[in-house]
Amino acid sequence: MSDKGPVPADSPESGAVALIPAPVRVSVPGARCVIDADTEIDAGEGAERVARWLRSAVGAATGLPLAPYRDGGGRIRLRIAPALADELGGPESYRLRAEGRLIALDGASAAGLFHGAGTLRQLLGPEAFRRAPIGDRAVWEFPAVTVEDGPRFEWRGLLLDVARHFMPKDGVLRYLDLMAAHKLNVLHLHLTDDQGWRIEIRRYPKLTETGSWRSRTKFGHRASPLWEDKPHGGYYTQDDIREIVAYAAERHITVVPEIDVPGHSQAAIAAYPELGNTDVVDTTALSVWDTWGINSNVLAPTDHTLRFYEEVFEEVLEMFPSRFIHIGGDECPKDQWQKSSAAQARIAELGLADEDQLQSWFVRHFDTWLTARGRRLIGWDEILQGGLAPGAAVSSWRGYAGGVTAARAGHDVVMCPEQHVYLDHRQAPGDDEPVPIGFVRTLEDVYRFEPVPDALTEAEARHVLGTQANVWTEALEDAGRVDYQAFPRLAAFAEVAWSRLPAPADRDFAGFERRMAAHYPRLDALGVAYRPPAGPRPWQRRPGVPGRPIDGPPPSR
Repeated sequence: MSDKGPVPADSPESGAVALIPAPVRVSVPGARCVIDADTEIDAGEGAERVARWLRSAVGAATGLPLAPYRDGGGRIRLRIAPALADELGGPESYRLRAEGRLIALDGASAAGLFHGAGTLRQLLGPEAFRRAPIGDRAVWEFPAVTVEDGPRFEWRGLLLDVARHFMPKDGVLRYLDLMAAHKLNVLHLHLTDDQGWRIEIRRYPKLTETGSWRSRTKFGHRASPLWEDKPHGGYYTQDDIREIVAYAAERHITVVPEIDVPGHSQAAIAAYPELGNTDVVDTTALSVWDTWGINSNVLAPTDHTLRFYEEVFEEVLEMFPSRFIHIGGDECPKDQWQKSSAAQARIAELGLADEDQLQSWFVRHFDTWLTARGRRLIGWDEILQGGLAPGAAVSSWRGYAGGVTAARAGHDVVMCPEQHVYLDHRQAPGDDEPVPIGFVRTLEDVYRFEPVPDALTEAEARHVLGTQANVWTEALEDAGRVDYQAFPRLAAFAEVAWSRLPAPADRDFAGFERRMAAHYPRLDALGVAYRPPAGPRPWQRRPGVPGRPIDGPPPSR
């Protein structure tokens, strides 16, 4: 693909179509394109799923039948053209040419074709994002346009933490639609933690019978004196997971599951106490954790624990076809292992130097196990401690340093530094922001995030698979709070992940804001409870619920 950046947002071309994320090249010849009841879809080989999506999404919103092509008036022609991968830069590339009554959409793959169909939806206007027509409009017009486009990164991710606060299945399906509307393609589903186990494992039913609910929940930051004194819980059946995965695949989104080991495991230990360090703590007295923070109750490094989680992962692999499987590996305190005679005996037996190497042994075990089954392990950057498993990839969350270390050692990296793309962090200073957590990261801050650190050479930078925005839900108790924290910043992040933007200081944020003026009505049509540019609406505030502000600039890249 050309290194030319996207057309500036204040140019006549981009201003006429206001696409987000910004495409590589746009030209607007000045004519018009029209679709109406006579417009038919001409789907070539391999394009049938995209045609089905156009009918289910755009057809439902417009009320147009978009019938299969016979020989009529207007035509939406869908073709897969693999040669575009070389011409435009990768298998997700596409070319959209629309003028008069012909829309010709070519994708380097089915995924590229789908992304082009998403661009067509944006061109039709915000009404095309609704689920049913809102009038009797018979003709849909937009500027004639040629768009050539393709992504910068292959991993354009969003983490949804459904463990701390459960998101029902319909909410996850809705977020897959929102991701698709922004050309994001990896859903990292954080399924297990101290506060809840959210996936059915048939061999171990207590994981959901006991581990999927807690008796009460801390309201706000862990230092808050407030509690929500009612049970909270929920989980996905295996059929729910299969539906989520299939729904995602229709939108060319990969779902990467996260099953946390060896830390963040109190919910599992509460269900099966033998998984914990029983010679240090009475694990039979543990329940699913009801507050936030780093928990000292971690898995015991025993053969039984390894077999237990192998059997858990066997069922997980049956549900998730993703190449990567996330095992967490972060925030694992070593206190119990230091006090445990069984853990110390395991360290001596394996000839390890310390507890860090014991954690590395734990991670390496599952790296080997997953590799033997054709999968790849990915974990948070703490898995670097004690030595990284040979095939493992790293989610770099504690800044850029872990990702730099991993890339220099030849490991693949997904950049998601908390100082830049943790969307649960507050969006502005001031008392109106609900439950202010972490760093202030405005819409502009996210737009100027650069995933590839300056410290990497060109060869090392090729190990950066892409980037991911993370939405942790300790302080996000419902769908409205998740929407508020994610949007509109997720739109800015999507452009960072997809578009070939210039260096952060040279990015045209004013132009992006102008395009966002056209994008907010799309979000309205999708029912997104985003943060308005002027600040939270009265019902989006959480007066009296304390957070934990952190001040200071982000670390240098």
